[in-house]
Amino acid sequence: MLSIEPKDISVGKLHQYLLGAIGPRPIAFASTVDEDGKPNLSPFSFFNVFGSNPPVLIFSPARRGRDNTTKHTFENAKKVDEVVINIVNFDIVQQMSLSSTEYAEGVNEFEKAGLTMQKSDLVKPFRVAESPVQFECKIKEVIETGSEGGAGNLVVCHVVKMHIKEDILDEKGFIDQYKIDQVARMGGNWYSRAREGMFEVPKPLSTLGIGVDAMPEEVRTSKILTGNDLGKLGNVEALPENGEIEAFLKQNTQEAELVKTGDKEKIHKQAQVYLEKGQPEDAWKILLAK
Repeated sequence: MLSIEPKDISVGKLHQYLLGAIGPRPIAFASTVDEDGKPNLSPFSFFNVFGSNPPVLIFSPARRGRDNTTKHTFENAKKVDEVVINIVNFDIVQQMSLSSTEYAEGVNEFEKAGLTMQKSDLVKPFRVAESPVQFECKIKEVIETGSEGGAGNLVVCHVVKMHIKEDILDEKGFIDQYKIDQVARMGGNWYSRAREGMFEVPKPLSTLGIGVDAMPEEVRTSKILTGNDLGKLGNVEALPENGEIEAFLKQNTQEAELVKTGDKEKIHKQAQVYLEKGQPEDAWKILLAK
């Protein structure tokens, strides 16, 4: 058996062991606002429920291990004592992942991820309209566990109102664990879909993905492409150039013939095939071909 004392290995290596061993972990999709009311949205898998009377949720936007910087969520939580914790299900997992891209301060991750801001009833931060369960919370305390990279920051939240989509309820009015279709975080690129098993979501680019807000309207508003499809498309660094698209069509005559038909529904369905294969760049080439 491999035996390790934390002090003997790097923070990064210790982090990987911890995340690989402790899971699946539920995901707090945390919506906050800064002092000027600008929204921020980011997921955290250091999260759970810790009481029901009062109802208490705790999540941790930890310090970054690589450079000891803090996250916008943490800074907002210290200044505005309110947060909405949205539950992540399979339908929005790719958009959730895209929102974790480290965009500059002030960038609206709702827009980047293509998610809908829904006004809350009792707190300032917005809810994620697509989330199956949303908890409006007052932040009672922020506990900093250390000052070095990798240290946790426990945000203690008291639930003041919860919103549950009725289509995930069972005949008794409680949450159906199959219908809610939750996902949880594991180590590396791995996630767990509670009702089916493990799957991978490639981590967002170290460079910035274009985001859903930068997509052509006919792609962004497609009736074929799902939220998860848009999340994958939004994670590319740049759209393909015309020369790349032309070369792609020359090499793929069936796709070229499909483009000539102008059938947007079939074109979008073929783009989905490439997305399923993990080829978002090729999906973009057929979507943008003329």
